[in-house]
Amino acid sequence: MSRTPWWRPDRFAMRSANLVKRAAITRALRAWCEREGLVEVETPALQVSPGLEPHLSAFATQLKAPGEHDGTIMRLHTSPEFAMKKLLVAGVPNLFQLARVFRNGERSATHHPEFTMLEWYRSGVDYLALMDDCSAILSLAADASGASNFTWQGVACDPRAAPERLTVQDAFLRHCGIDLLATTPDPRQPSLELLARDAIRIGIKPHDGDRWDDLVFRIFLERIEPLLGVGRATLLHDYPVSMAALSRAKPDDPRVAERVELYAAGLELANGFSELADAQEQRRRFEADMDLKQMLYGERYPIDEDFLAALAHGLPRCAGMALGFDRLVMLACGASDIDAVLWAPVTPPAWTS
Repeated sequence: MSRTPWWRPDRFAMRSANLVKRAAITRALRAWCEREGLVEVETPALQVSPGLEPHLSAFATQLKAPGEHDGTIMRLHTSPEFAMKKLLVAGVPNLFQLARVFRNGERSATHHPEFTMLEWYRSGVDYLALMDDCSAILSLAADASGASNFTWQGVACDPRAAPERLTVQDAFLRHCGIDLLATTPDPRQPSLELLARDAIRIGIKPHDGDRWDDLVFRIFLERIEPLLGVGRATLLHDYPVSMAALSRAKPDDPRVAERVELYAAGLELANGFSELADAQEQRRRFEADMDLKQMLYGERYPIDEDFLAALAHGLPRCAGMALGFDRLVMLACGASDIDAVLWAPVTPPAWTS
């Protein structure tokens, strides 16, 4: 059956109340950012390097000069992170962006190929400041929308309650009885064998070809994530350093990185870091991620050399967070599908209702 066009008045009316709330949350967020001294910026969606998370797929196009036959391959960013950090190096100390970002191969109740990301950075702070920000944002979104609770798939979360702060290590101990850090005697080469024994004990069978990270994610998705943000939000922090992404290692425990994710009603909302400023270490991580992408998906994206040059020039001590704005609105509205909070969903003809 063909999808009814979203622009049909009867269909659009079903989303109108959600869109009023979306607009109210947008206004409240911008006002909060202004009070916090965050400068609103705009960066290009077209980038040489769209973001180097190995499992994300970017949309590609060619940038051509007049009369040029073969242009330069450019991609739509999966996050505005690289460009925003260049602005930090340039001298903008605190900034935010409500950016349109793009991820191919993602379509579900909580994923859309084009979506809105709230990304912000503060200079002179670490990830602890981001945790305070997340608490404030949940509360203001609830106030702006008039929501008493955030809900997702029957799970409720009080957005005005102080979020729980839980380390990844404690989450695995609490919900699975697994000492995750004991399976990483060498932080850069965690032991699949040690983790596999624990996984089998709780009824999760390793798959052929699994890496340590793969098994961690499967245990997490099956046994831990649905229990996060129940009753009140959860700030999950201190990830094993092999899962550090663009975050720096904790000075007092090099086994873990200063990374935090926000969960509400079992749904991931945001991911942030005390930002890594070491250009050489960042290159090592980028190259490892692209080697993994090549192995898994048969492609790799270029490293943004201009970004690494900016890091080498001097990224100030800072922390940054990326929050899925559409998901935040979903929770505030109690919506079950991301389309229900978008003004105009992407709707190729092949998609069906």
